[in-house]
Amino acid sequence: MQEDFNPWKITGQKNVYDNPWISVTEYDVINPSGGRGIYGKVSFKNIAIGVLPLDEEGYTWLVGQYRFPINAYSWEIPEGGGAQGVDPLLSAQRELLEETGLKARQWDKILDIHLSNSVTNETGVAYLARGLSQHAAQPEETEQLVIKKIKFEDAFQMVLRGNITDSISVAAILKLEYLLKNHLV
Repeated sequence: MQEDFNPWKITGQKNVYDNPWISVTEYDVINPSGGRGIYGKVSFKNIAIGVLPLDEEGYTWLVGQYRFPINAYSWEIPEGGGAQGVDPLLSAQRELLEETGLKARQWDKILDIHLSNSVTNETGVAYLARGLSQHAAQPEETEQLVIKKIKFEDAFQMVLRGNITDSISVAAILKLEYLLKNHLV
C-alpha cells in the first residue's frame, strides 16, 4: 500500500457542533474494507503549543491544574493554544509568560505532534526555552495554576511513573531527555 493513498471514501457529511475552539463533523464513509459507516472528527481551531523551559542548573517548570475534560488534576509543561496563521513561536512566548512569568532568550523547536489522530486533526508544537528570566505571570481568568520548579530529571521520572499523562508534555519531556542524553541540545 502506498503511504499517500487514502482508502477511505466520504459519501456525505454534516456539521454537528461548533464553538470558538472546535467543530465536530460526522462523515458517512465507506471504510477501507468496503463497509459503510460513520466517522466523527473533531477539528481544532488552534494549534496546541507546549514549552519546556530549562535553566542552566537543569531545572524546569511544571504547571498543575484541574482539567475539566478528564475530571482530574494534571501536571503539564506550560501550554496552551495558538491561533492558526500566527507564528507558533509567538504563541509559545506568550504562553510561557502567562503561565510561569518566564521569558527566554533562546528558543528551539523540538517537536511536531498530532495529539489524537484517531478522532481529531489537532496538531501541536513544542519548544525548548533557555536563557530564562523571571517576570510576573499573567494567567488567564479560567486558569487556577500551581507552578512547580523541579529538576528536569524529576519531570522525566514523573513521565515514567505515569504522574504526567498530558500527551504534549509526555512527548516533549521524552524528546528532550533523548536530545540531552545524546548531546544534541
